[in-house]
Amino acid sequence: MRFCEKVKKERLAKGLTQQQLADKLGVSLRTITNYEKGERYPKQREIYGKLADILSVDINYLLTENEEFYISANEKYGSAGAAQAKALMQEVTGLFAGGELSPDDMDEMMKAIQDAYWIAKEKNRKYAKG
Repeated sequence: MRFCEKVKKERLAKGLTQQQLADKLGVSLRTITNYEKGERYPKQREIYGKLADILSVDINYLLTENEEFYISANEKYGSAGAAQAKALMQEVTGLFAGGELSPDDMDEMMKAIQDAYWIAKEKNRKYAKG
């Protein structure tokens, strides 16, 4: 289940409107709408923590591997890095669709690709400064 689906499901289970959730979280209604449409993710870990508390769920439930990757990319390289990370994940996910890899092998492959991404990003950053 994707982050957007989890937020909406848990908000509805709590009987909250989007506006009530926005007020409790200290963000705009538009932000919650974007979360639930899958158009945006929280940019800071603290928001995930507050959201988990409000929805009475474990933060790990909200922080799937992909969302954690996007947050890390945003923290290290800003919104451009996060956008690149998301594009990479979408392309890689397309490779796995209908494939014959086991779930464990897919997880290992995804981790290897993420590691390669970070290494390349760091190298590019080093050369861009010099």
